[in-house]
Formats: sequence, C-alpha cells, structure tokens
Amino acid sequence: MPATEQPTDVVRRRRPRARLVARYLLLTLGAVIVLFPVYMALVNSLLLPSQIAHQPPPLIPTNPQWHTYPDAWTGGHLGIYLRNSAVQTVIIVAGQLVTSILAAFAFAFLEFPLKKTLFIVFLMTLMIPFEVTVATNLTTVSSLGWFNSFPGLTLPFLATGFGVFLLRQAFLQIPRDLKEAAQLDGYGHLRFLWAVAIPLARPAIAALGVFSFLGAWNQYLWPLLVTGNDNSVRTVQIGLKQLLNTQLDQLNVSLAGTIIAIAPLIVLLVVFQKQLVRSLTAGAVK
Repeated sequence: MPATEQPTDVVRRRRPRARLVARYLLLTLGAVIVLFPVYMALVNSLLLPSQIAHQPPPLIPTNPQWHTYPDAWTGGHLGIYLRNSAVQTVIIVAGQLVTSILAAFAFAFLEFPLKKTLFIVFLMTLMIPFEVTVATNLTTVSSLGWFNSFPGLTLPFLATGFGVFLLRQAFLQIPRDLKEAAQLDGYGHLRFLWAVAIPLARPAIAALGVFSFLGAWNQYLWPLLVTGNDNSVRTVQIGLKQLLNTQLDQLNVSLAGTIIAIAPLIVLLVVFQKQLVRSLTAGAVK
C-alpha cells in the first residue's frame, strides 16, 4: 500500500466491488430459481420413464433418449399445432400493436370530448377477468359464423387496454415542442406518428409486442372453446394436452413436446430482452 494511501481509502474502494459482487450473486440465485423448472423439464425429457420417478430425480441425463423429440413431434402432430399458434399469434400481435399505437397517440396528443373519461374506461377493462366475457364472446363468434376459424380465435384479442396505457405513457414522454416543430414543418398527425413518435417509443412498442406474443401463444381456454373437436385450427397448448392424454406412460415424450412448444418463447425473449428492459425502466431515470 502506498505511503500516502489511508486504510479508509482502501475500504471505500472495496465497498462498490463488494456491492457489485453481492448484486450479481443475488441475480444469479434468482436466475437459477426461475430457470431450474425449465432445466428439469429438459432433463426429464431425455430420461427413461422409469428414471423420472426416481427420488431424488437425476440432474444430468447419463443416457439421453433423444428419440423423444421426434416422437413428440410426430405423435403429437406438433407441426400443425405450431403453425396454427404462429398464425394466431401473428394476427393478435399485429392487431394489438396497430390499435394500441393509434389509440395511445390519440390519448397522448389529440384533444377531443370526454378524453379523460374514455381513457378511464380503457383502464377499467384491465380489471375485468377474461372469464367474465367468455360466454358473450363465444356467442358473438358463433353468430358471425367464425366458430372453428382463425378470425374466431383472434377477434376478442385484437385490442388491449394494457397496450393503450403502456404506449400512451411512452408517447407522453415525447416533448410537446417536438410535436409543434413537426407541425411547423408540415407534418400531419399520421406522418408525425410514423416518422417521429413510433421511432422514439420503439422500446415500449417492442415490449408490448413481447407481452402480446406471450399472451397469445400461451392461450388455452379460448382456443379450446372456439375450435370444437377439429384439429385444423387448434393451437399448440391444446396439442400438448392431447399429447399428455395419449402418452400417459411416456411422460418424457410429453415433456419433450413442452420443450418444443416453449422454444419460440425463449428465442423471442433472448432477441428482445434489451427492448423489454428499456421499456420497463423508461421514465425511471431522466
């Protein structure tokens, strides 16, 4: 230690390092707790059915049964179900993004009668459980002749109050001076929305897309009700349930199907993790 350096200076320099190490240890512990069930599902999908019942269960497959994945793909018809889920999810995400962007822009920048009242109504929709509206939505879809079709799967979810609220808060952070400067340059509402507002709110829009994707991909109750017994438009969550019912003695095959079904979600979260974090922390630091 240099002669001019005091012990207190060394302690002060070590404190930030200790806090950083503690923070990373805490985050690592949290990640292990969250990812451990997914890891165990992956391990059990590679074990023999007799090994899954062992206590304690193996943490590493010594003799991986890789055939469980092709068995789940072919036996559960996951190709058809994944295609149907992809179509349903793309329609819902696109619909929610378009309606949320337009409504949020109106609430953030435009002036019209009953503006605050209508926004409160949008927020109130967040407090209504989906199960309350299932019977009404099912009757509406059936009366339109959209039972067992992609329009029937997606119609009730093309707009979301949460998306309007999230993007409105993002648009409100755009300075009003920027809107006025754009008007002086001859920008109309739609041009300002497309050229200025959307690029500035890109993290929030990406986060909404991720949330919409997760919600649409994981739907089970509504697709089960609106598709009947026809597998042509049934989604992957229903396919996993059918796979479990037909593979009662082959739990490893069912778990392999589960891993296949969640793979798109993992890829999505890895690709958009930065935008998701930016959206969740927007406004926390000026």
